[in-house]
Amino acid sequence: MNPSQQDFSLLLSQLSEIGIALSAEKNHGRLLEMILTRAKAMTGADGGTLYLRGDGNTLNFEIMHTESLGVHQGGTSGRPIDLPPLALYDADGQPNRHAVAAWAALSGEPINIEDAYTSDDFDFSGTRQFDEMTGYRSKAFLTVPMTNHEAENIGVLQLINPIDPASGEIRAFSPLDQKLVEALAAQAAVTLTNRSLIAAQRQLFDSLVQLIANAIDEKSPYTAGHCRRVPVLTTLLAEAASRIQYGPLKEFSLNDDDRYELEVAAWLHDCGKITTPEYVVDKATKLETIFDRVNMVDTRFEVLRRDAEIAALRSQLEAAGVDPDEALSSERVYRARVNELKAAREFVRHVNIGGESMSEEDQARVRALATEYWLDMDGKKQPLLNEDETMNLQISRGTLTPAEREVINNHIVVTIKMLESLPYPKHLKKVPEYAGGHHEKMDGTGYPRQLTREQMSVPARVMVIADIFEALTAADRPYKKAMPLSQALTILGRMKENHHVDPDLFDIFMWEKVYLQYAEQHLQAEQVDAFDLDAIPGYSPPQ
Repeated sequence: MNPSQQDFSLLLSQLSEIGIALSAEKNHGRLLEMILTRAKAMTGADGGTLYLRGDGNTLNFEIMHTESLGVHQGGTSGRPIDLPPLALYDADGQPNRHAVAAWAALSGEPINIEDAYTSDDFDFSGTRQFDEMTGYRSKAFLTVPMTNHEAENIGVLQLINPIDPASGEIRAFSPLDQKLVEALAAQAAVTLTNRSLIAAQRQLFDSLVQLIANAIDEKSPYTAGHCRRVPVLTTLLAEAASRIQYGPLKEFSLNDDDRYELEVAAWLHDCGKITTPEYVVDKATKLETIFDRVNMVDTRFEVLRRDAEIAALRSQLEAAGVDPDEALSSERVYRARVNELKAAREFVRHVNIGGESMSEEDQARVRALATEYWLDMDGKKQPLLNEDETMNLQISRGTLTPAEREVINNHIVVTIKMLESLPYPKHLKKVPEYAGGHHEKMDGTGYPRQLTREQMSVPARVMVIADIFEALTAADRPYKKAMPLSQALTILGRMKENHHVDPDLFDIFMWEKVYLQYAEQHLQAEQVDAFDLDAIPGYSPPQ
């Protein structure tokens, strides 16, 4: 075959186009398919096989095509190849010189065979058996190693039976065929290697991201799993918003890069907590620091009880045999005092546990207890509750003082600083924006930047709802029990009415039952309660 100069130019043009197409294809299966089909088209081959090097010394069958037999296995066909890998070495560790594909991989040299039936260089007995079963005639073979820019063999491209377009007969592979396939194989090897390196780098990056998130969760037993569950909720809601075809967000969509960018942001949204002190993150009760100081308060109550007991016994001794009524009165006073102290101690223990709210009456009672005193070993008066304990026990919500809450809130500032310091590729540029906005409110009263809804992107607003709903339903918080769905949705609905969360995303959260998808995966069975959707604040059926 001696193509004209015009044909030669056309082939070079095709080769250039193939290189561009290979570089543009991101799907691994389609990329392999393209390599083999383009090689077949360039040479007019009836069949072909693409092998890739396995982790061991093997060649794995990736794709098999034979046009005249209608064979299409592996690749994008959905039909797996059930042939075992081809060994590159025998049991004694000697190179496999019998299989043409194995030797091409080991030698790094292309092998062009005009007729397999007359070749004595390789074992084609399996080929003959295949021909006997199918009636096929395997004749011309072109086997080309796929060697990348680092001189590493990553696989083999094998073509069979080029068809002469004029006669329809099988012809031999020409030197030009071989050169073109060698060029294509080299391009393919570089492309596959680059894809492999990119995939490995992404896997490493993803692992580091998840390592940071897991380290934050491990830092505190009370938030374990938060950094793993928020990405789940974020993805569920973002996909629902991208999928929905009605409502204000019907034009919102996500491509693969958008999804990945948002997923990375969700995993890293609390990375600043790595700098938050454990005593604040782990503050399970209002009086907890390194330990729960309620036990110290218990000791003071015990001192007061013993003082009352001693005073009663002294009074009884002085009245013994003199005034029986006085002795009896002392006993009654002592019993009343003990009951009073027990009630006060139980009250302190009760309010020491954080909750959603604390009444003014209970706060006043804490201040009243702080005015009482006990006597130390030197006989000096000491307050029953010191100033710090009094302040902590009056915390109206949760277990954190305003100063401690500021320390917690500062994690988002640290998160933004950490994330903005990284050199992102183009498809991850918005990670700091998405991750840094999960504590903002749509009315501009959130933190740290007081952004309004209009100043936030849809993905950033998605993360607000994801973070809130995970926190509401989490079963591992120190200051509250696991919240049922009905209560969590009621609170989230009120936040919609108060302009704290995005109303359109809340609607999608409800319409597409994102809450239920999440609950089935991550909530305890007893949390998934029955409720009337119409009773949820802010809920309105889809129009």
